[in-house]
Amino acid sequence: MNEFLEKTYYGNTVMEWLVTFLIIAGAFFVSKIMYWALSRIVRGLTKKTKTKFDDIVVDMVEEPAVFIVTVLGILYALLRLNTSDSVRVWIQAGATMLITLAVAWLLARLLDAIYENYLVPIVEASDNKLDDQLLPILRRMTRIIVWSVGIIVALNNSGYDVGALIAGLGIGGLALAMAAKDTVSNFFGGFTIFIDKPFTLHERIKVGGFDGTVVEIGMRSTRLKTLEGRIVTIPNAKFADSSVENVTAEPSRKVVLNLGLTYDTSPSKIREAMETLREIAGKQEALDENVVIAMSGFGDFSLNILFIYYILKEADIMATQTAVNLEILEEFNHRQLEFAFPTQTIYRIEQAS
Repeated sequence: MNEFLEKTYYGNTVMEWLVTFLIIAGAFFVSKIMYWALSRIVRGLTKKTKTKFDDIVVDMVEEPAVFIVTVLGILYALLRLNTSDSVRVWIQAGATMLITLAVAWLLARLLDAIYENYLVPIVEASDNKLDDQLLPILRRMTRIIVWSVGIIVALNNSGYDVGALIAGLGIGGLALAMAAKDTVSNFFGGFTIFIDKPFTLHERIKVGGFDGTVVEIGMRSTRLKTLEGRIVTIPNAKFADSSVENVTAEPSRKVVLNLGLTYDTSPSKIREAMETLREIAGKQEALDENVVIAMSGFGDFSLNILFIYYILKEADIMATQTAVNLEILEEFNHRQLEFAFPTQTIYRIEQAS
């Protein structure tokens, strides 16, 4: 038995290989015990405290911490073996990279938990729509930054020339930016939307010949649901080059009516018609108190009365217009105020014989 344990394979005896495997198995066993202790004992203690932050820290730290302990145990076991210097360098570099990435994983999980437990409730409770749009983007960008820094640090600690790699990425990134200039312009267009706020979600806008409600604002494009019910995707760069009309932001909807009465209508009837319009506007609760009523001129076949009124923002625009128009028709018919329509009078001239 001793002879078998003293046999050498790849520079190490069988006994040394067995001890190495036992240490690796022990590392996994210790990591399991550590995970159980964190998830049961430590978490039970943190639940008794008044603050929620310690619960979040323990929950987010336990898995990366267990992973780091496992890697350290495997590293210790492998470094006990008699290996060449190059192999030892590779082992140490690999372990360093894994530990650095585990730290990045821990930070990413911790920041994500802070967003979920602290920032999201604050954003949901606020009336501002901008933070609802910015928080998912900020969350994604933070995660990208943490992992990017973690990968760079891991490569640097493992002995790679990160400076040359970053320089190469810079040249490649410049070429990529030149090829994707439209995407970059759309990105900055989306940033402009978030900063200038020409519109927000669920507002009705008019841009580039499209009229619809904003259903999604992304970093590259914005989606509108048109009045026909279709979804239109508009690149964000379009908003920087075009005029955007925010229909929802209007304080009231202006409606202009030109009513034409027949030419045989007397001046007293014209005054009665104007007073009738004023009474109709006063009875409608959905209208602003400011109205414009005037005899605007003499048309080709009618005496024109201008009627301008404003529908309040919270009112149903189409229903209010229908109610006003029906009221005008009923009152004018009741008062025998006749609407004019295009007419033509032909005079016949007879020559004397």
